[in-house]
Amino acid sequence: MDKKNSINSFRFKIGEFSKLCRVTVKTLRHYEAIGLLTPNEIDEWTGYRYYNVSQSQKMATIQHLKRLGFSLEEISDIFSTGSDRPDIDRIEKKLEECRDEIEKLKHRATELSCLSEQIKSKTNMDKIFIKTIPSRIVASHRQIIKSYDELFNLCPNILGPEMMRIGCTCPEPQYCYTVEHNKEHCDSNIDLEYCEAVGEWHEDTPLLHFYESAELKNAVCMNHIGSYERFGETFAELLKYLEENDIHITGSPRFCYIDGIWNKESEDEWLTEIQVPVE
Repeated sequence: MDKKNSINSFRFKIGEFSKLCRVTVKTLRHYEAIGLLTPNEIDEWTGYRYYNVSQSQKMATIQHLKRLGFSLEEISDIFSTGSDRPDIDRIEKKLEECRDEIEKLKHRATELSCLSEQIKSKTNMDKIFIKTIPSRIVASHRQIIKSYDELFNLCPNILGPEMMRIGCTCPEPQYCYTVEHNKEHCDSNIDLEYCEAVGEWHEDTPLLHFYESAELKNAVCMNHIGSYERFGETFAELLKYLEENDIHITGSPRFCYIDGIWNKESEDEWLTEIQVPVE
């Protein structure tokens, strides 16, 4: 008998095929149910399912495409074109998904490292303190922003040049902060006021309003290290402290920016002091 015909005449029961292809019988039955890989033959009397050599090659292709991130539905679409390989457009799309996933994993790794360091150093509660924040003359700008990322353009490229144009000075200790005026938390369309302490009064401009900020006689403060997206995590620790010590909030929190994109290369080094007026 011809060797090629001999090989093609091989047939395997589902259990045998499962062992050869290193997949479970359950998986094979699922692939049959969705039409991805159907048995070559089903005995009408016994119901036994038989597979052949060419189907083992197709199974190898399915496993390979799954490792590359293609879903079963996508693999079925590829096979429906008469090919066992994705086209360039599909490959490029998967590459883009890989890049996005890599960035997400990098961000997750950074947050995990930060959390690990916080736990090791046990600084979460140690960085809570109470102080008085004196009244200061501030240059204020208030607008609706989509997210805190807008501050990266607003402060250095719009408000900074405007303050320089009208001759504002920023005496030591420098003090800049934001206050959210929304009645409830908003992930977008944040009613944000940015304030920066200045050495003297100026006439208001279309961008800046000058006034004297209120003194915070008692402010519970906590240092937040890292991305502004994680303010909520630090604020949760601060609220827990307030509850445990029966301390009551009397006004809107201030987010005071000490270190950030302007002087630190890594987001992990950004330092923001959350200041909550209390009694």
